[in-house]
Amino acid sequence: MKNFLSNLFNRNNEPKSIISFDVIEPIYSYLYNQNGSLEFKIKGIQETISVNLFYFPGSFDYNDGHTEIKKAGFNNAYEVLNELYKKIDIGGVSEENIQEGLEYDFIHIQFYSVPGAQMKTHFKRILNNFVIFFCCTNSTEINDFKILYSSGHFIDYTKGLLDSEYLNFNNPKNETQEIGIKDFKTVLQGICQYMNIEIPKDIELISSENLLQAEEVTTETFEEFIKLVSRGNVDQKLLTKHSKKLFKDFQKETKEYHAQVEGHFDFFESINAWNSDWKFDPEDAEYFISEMIGEDLNFEYPEETYSHELFPYIQSALGKLDFELMTYDTGGDNYLFFVVNKSDSERILELSDIIKIKIDKLY
Repeated sequence: MKNFLSNLFNRNNEPKSIISFDVIEPIYSYLYNQNGSLEFKIKGIQETISVNLFYFPGSFDYNDGHTEIKKAGFNNAYEVLNELYKKIDIGGVSEENIQEGLEYDFIHIQFYSVPGAQMKTHFKRILNNFVIFFCCTNSTEINDFKILYSSGHFIDYTKGLLDSEYLNFNNPKNETQEIGIKDFKTVLQGICQYMNIEIPKDIELISSENLLQAEEVTTETFEEFIKLVSRGNVDQKLLTKHSKKLFKDFQKETKEYHAQVEGHFDFFESINAWNSDWKFDPEDAEYFISEMIGEDLNFEYPEETYSHELFPYIQSALGKLDFELMTYDTGGDNYLFFVVNKSDSERILELSDIIKIKIDKLY
């Protein structure tokens, strides 16, 4: 797959969209000619992005690959490819081309997104799989692409591909796809920056900044974090003490969990927080959250509703006051709740990822 054309009509090449052939093609070229497997991080995506170039049939030519193909009910990798092509309306590989042993490349991009409202009560993160296949539109040469999407884990890779579905990125079918597509645009910009690919000037960028440039961690970083999670209600001496202590612990990079988080607990005990068992009553939530915000908080909820099922009702009531409930991830079966200004929650999550103090949104 080496012949590509650009600037043709009736294909995935919207003039301003970063999800276009004029962006995908140079990414493919980099993977094909320089490095076919990459892992890296960018701003805006909390965990590592994985980008791989695979091909039929060679990428499936190993013992487990053969087993997966047989298990799925197919005789060889070409039959699997033709089944995938049916999903995305691409003409199948002919017997003649199979006998010639022709190779058919595809790109697999994996990354995690924060789940939408429908999934937040069940998952803290959603895996996105964007599987890109190349094709021809009004041309005898490759000039277009189509995408299969899945939010599942590809433990059985062949099954993972076969369970994927066609993605219309201009018309997502649900909230998970919508969020994935939004983040996919950020990921594509980050991939281009990582590969030093120049993005066409007429394409709308997701961010004007360098997505690869890591934010330097200093004591001031921890000061900002402490101010945000405490809503500024912290004594200057405590602010200086804890920011220095947390920064010092951060620099140690200890692998022992208890040593790593000891300073975290010391800090949260110094601010207005609520340490609760995983199971709590609505009356407890109303009392302790009222204590944290300094005014009475009452919220409506269905009968027989407890613990995490209360979060949507708590957040709705707090949202009217421009507050939001968050929690430090204790790694155990308890919550360590605190209240923040709603406008600060996204920055708190960014800092959480940077300074390795795990904070969770609650839905």
